Amino acid sequence: MKNFSLIYIVTFFLFIFSNIVQGQVVITKPNLVNFNQACAYSGYNEYNVSFSFSPEAEITGSNQFILELSDADGSFANSQVVYTSSAGAIVTSPATIKFSVPETVSGENYKVRVKSTSPAATSQASNAFPAYYRLQNSPFTINNLIASANFCSGGSYLLTIDNPGDENNDSPLQYPSLTYNWYRETSATTKEFVANGESLEVTSPGKYFVETNYGTCTSNSYSNRVTVNEIATGVVVSVTSSLGNPYCMSDGPTTLTATEGNSYQWSKDGLIIDTATDQTYTTNESGEYTVNVDLGSCTSSASLLLDNSGFNSSIEGVSLDEDNILEEEESLIASIVTDATNPTYTWYKNDSQISGEISDSLFIDQFGNYRGVVSQPSSSGSCIASTEFTFTVSGGENYFPDVPEIPNIVSPNGDGTNDTWIVPKEYVSGTGTEVLIISSIGKVVFQSKDYLNNWPEDTLNFENVNPVYYYIITSSDGSTRKGSITVIK
Repeated sequence: MKNFSLIYIVTFFLFIFSNIVQGQVVITKPNLVNFNQACAYSGYNEYNVSFSFSPEAEITGSNQFILELSDADGSFANSQVVYTSSAGAIVTSPATIKFSVPETVSGENYKVRVKSTSPAATSQASNAFPAYYRLQNSPFTINNLIASANFCSGGSYLLTIDNPGDENNDSPLQYPSLTYNWYRETSATTKEFVANGESLEVTSPGKYFVETNYGTCTSNSYSNRVTVNEIATGVVVSVTSSLGNPYCMSDGPTTLTATEGNSYQWSKDGLIIDTATDQTYTTNESGEYTVNVDLGSCTSSASLLLDNSGFNSSIEGVSLDEDNILEEEESLIASIVTDATNPTYTWYKNDSQISGEISDSLFIDQFGNYRGVVSQPSSSGSCIASTEFTFTVSGGENYFPDVPEIPNIVSPNGDGTNDTWIVPKEYVSGTGTEVLIISSIGKVVFQSKDYLNNWPEDTLNFENVNPVYYYIITSSDGSTRKGSITVIK
């Protein structure tokens, strides 16, 4: 009897072990086939990788092999699928698959890995390789194709990429994702890197050109050469602001004035302002303004970092670009950081000022559209400069599940289903929608512009079996939805 029990136990564990082992597949590290960098463009974007897997017999008829591409740093946290085989298409090992890189690739350390679906398995990552998609792959012009330029001693000359493009000039500025490397030619075959950017302020004589940044991938995306010379002169170009700098924005626009010359070209933040070719330029926007002044024998430039706020400020603790999510019993603190002198603070929720909130921080535990304003009075008291930050606080899935329709039944019996009246997200707190609920005898039992999917909050007094209530939902644009709600015990 003991031997029988022992045999039974051994057989049982062998059965369990065989089921654990069965269905496992090992996929080898993928190999890059005949390439060590992916330098793609519209005329070519095909690359091959090979891999092996074992045992072949474990691959089912529904299996698909998937090729994932990492980000530019080799991480698969946000990988992209660049190939998926048809179900059952690959059943023998080794295998080779063909893929294309996305047009967004731009980096030196991409990797790929292979995954199977049935059974599920994942390979190691491949060796790292550069990958760039050359959106623009033809020569382009700078400095309007003028081969030489002069700047005055002590000044500078601004080189820019010509834009817009046409049939004679495929300007890379038409592709916002591209970046650029500027070089100074040191010999007929050598060059030295100078700076990045869409323009270059030259302060040393030499021959300059720019290339679109495709890393270690070579391309035809490069500019003409411009020889920049330095000429001695006693003129120093400058820029002044009629209202000073910083200046009070509420006083209206300020006029920028350059040193007198033969002609002028203004730029803001490195981009040419096409219509700004006078000695003066009027603006009410902050930014770095540069003017190129033609003095006849040479060209000089000057810049002014114009500030229309009078101080620097930022906000911490919240995101300005996307919704800030609060789950149940959570809160957050928004804080304004500034170098303003004697600043004052005002906070708003849904365009209404929050009474008593005058510090640099705001404790938030409710949903809505928020605005924080920091202001600084001028020394004379005649001007108040201000900067504002707007952000939204909304609820997560625990508060606002994504329901498609307005329900007409609620059953507040504590069973976790339909305990409260759950409405679509477009009507909840933070949307500016008013929710009004009225009893059958016309009594208002609930009214709110910050509905939290929380009615009824308290136990209702049932005078009738399955009483009926009526709702009126008024959106921020004035449109309304009406209907009834039956409360079931």
